[in-house]
Formats: sequence, C-alpha cells, structure tokens
Amino acid sequence: MDEFRTLTEIVKSARQNLTKGDWDYLTGAADTEASLRRNRAALEAWVFRPRILNDVHDVQTETQLLGVPLRIPVIMPPIGSVQVFDPSGGVGVAEAAQEYGILQVLSSACLPDFEEVAAAVPGPRVYQLYLSGDEAWMDDIIERAIAAGYTGFCLTADTQVYSRRERDILKRYVPMSGRVAVGRGGSFNYQTTMSWETVAHIKEKFDIPLFVKGVMEAADAKQCVEAGVDVVWVSNHGGRQLDHARACIDALPAVVEAVDARVPIVVDGGFLRGADVVKGLCLGGGGVSMGRFQGFAMAAGGKDALLQALRILEHEITTTMALAGTRTLQDLTPEMVERAEIMQPASVLSAFPFLAEGY
Repeated sequence: MDEFRTLTEIVKSARQNLTKGDWDYLTGAADTEASLRRNRAALEAWVFRPRILNDVHDVQTETQLLGVPLRIPVIMPPIGSVQVFDPSGGVGVAEAAQEYGILQVLSSACLPDFEEVAAAVPGPRVYQLYLSGDEAWMDDIIERAIAAGYTGFCLTADTQVYSRRERDILKRYVPMSGRVAVGRGGSFNYQTTMSWETVAHIKEKFDIPLFVKGVMEAADAKQCVEAGVDVVWVSNHGGRQLDHARACIDALPAVVEAVDARVPIVVDGGFLRGADVVKGLCLGGGGVSMGRFQGFAMAAGGKDALLQALRILEHEITTTMALAGTRTLQDLTPEMVERAEIMQPASVLSAFPFLAEGY
C-alpha cells in the first residue's frame, strides 16, 4: 500500500471500491446530517497559536490508556459494519491495531464475533456491547468477553433507539450492522432500558475497566466518574444518532473540567486528520477515536491500507506538533488553540479538499 502517500488518495480509493449504498452508510448520518457537519465545522474552527524557537527535533507521540501502550494517541473505535468495507472485518482491524501499537474497540455488531476475533488476534482489546438482551444475557456476554481476554468493556449510551438515517431510508438500504443484530436473534429495544443502574450493576459484578461512550454533557461526565466509570468517551456517534447535536470537540472542554483528571477521556466526532487529533489533545482529550478514518482505510485496502493510513496520520500528527512548537503530548494545552471563522462550508469530506479538484 505504499502507493498511498496521502489520506486523500485513501478516501478516493474507498469511494471507488464501495457501492453507493455502502459509501453513503459510511459517510452519512442522522436526518439532515447537521450533527455530522457541525463536528467538522467545529474542528475546522479551532485554529493553532504556534510558538517558535522551541527544540522539536524529536517529537514524542507515545502514550497509554489504562496501562495499554499506544504508539500514537489514537484508538480504532467500534464500527458494526466494518466487514462491509473489507471481508476481514474485525480481524483485519485487530491485526492492524496490534501491528501498529494502538488499541481496538470491537463492536458487538461486527463480524467475525468477539470470541473469534480474540482467538485470531490475542492481546489488549475493548469490547463494545449493544444491549440486545436482558441483564442475564448481558452478564453472560461480559463473562465470555473477560474469558476471551478482553481488557475493557464499553457501553454505548447514545443509542437508546436507532436513529432515522434518511440517506439510507431513501435508498431502502439496511446496514450490515442491523442485519447482524437481527440475525443473532436479539432485540435493539433493550437499549432503551439502559440506565445508571446498568452501570452500577456492571461495576459491582465485574472486574473489568468500563468505558461509557456517548457523553456530551459535564453533568453526565461527573456522574460517570462518581459511578466508577473508568473511561469517559465524548461522542455524538459521528452525528449518526441525535441530529442537531453539539460538536464533540466543543463539548470536550466542559467534560474535561468536570472529570478533573480523575479518569481518562476519549473523544470522537469528525476527527479525520493529524491536525484534528492534535486539537483534541490540546483541549484535554487523552485519546482520539477515528471511526470514518478506519472505514475509509479498510474500504481502500483492508489491513494493509489501514496500516498505511496510520503511518500517514502519525506523520501528520508529528508535523503538526513540531510546527506548533511542541515536542511532547504533555506540552499540548488549551492555550495553543482558539476559535476562528472557518474558511469553507463543512462536510464529511471537507477534510479532503483536493477531492473536489479531481485529485
């Protein structure tokens, strides 16, 4: 995959490889897709305030999350339909994440299932569960995940019901993740029953770090910490759930203040480039989750393309840090960024402006 020298080329290849239905599923969002556009608009509105004459000859990007070393502060998030983008599905992502030295969070709507992925690629991994059964069903899944070697467990809390994704409905497109859930005999309706009591039950019964994904308000972040949640995950599901939601990077500072460094914070929502990652770290994120980035790369060429995308992303991160005048992740602070007027209308592809010019 060395022929890919830019992320733009990877996205272009993904578009060429996917059907319209699968491409729209990857790039689309809920209803009017305002949340998706706002995620990108907010990321593009935060600009750097670079400092000069700092020694940046050896930029360091290594970090850790719950004791798991990360080569770069990026994690591969749960995508239920990743097997649509490449037949290797969750195994391909697992192999790329392990080889590159980052963390994968595997979706319960992904194929192969979580036990097969763990058997194929042993190592640190987080399992993300959609509740499609009762409490006893959930307990059984968690016990099996722990037995399979998963080192973290994630509840997605912003998916009480499945949103109306009009781009898909117009084509009568049913995403693979929905077909997997139905095929396994579950009911998505159990998601509506999830509550703080669910969190308390998991923390009381199981000895496994708990991520809660979908936090967008400081009050919820504070309650997560008080409930014993181990990682707070700022997310609006990439704009795919609640339409007209705040941008995740704009919600991040208040969450950081509420958490007060008591637990790590992960953030997602429109992050597609190395500069985006650095902005998220400046505003207090301990790690950045990149869903569509993962989908584009897998669609462009599976594991090998994802590895190449990560190499390019790391180069973008280190270049951005050096030009901003910082050498370590600890040097990244809120004072390094400020809000400014964006230069162009934001969209899911505005991170790749040269696509519109025919490159």
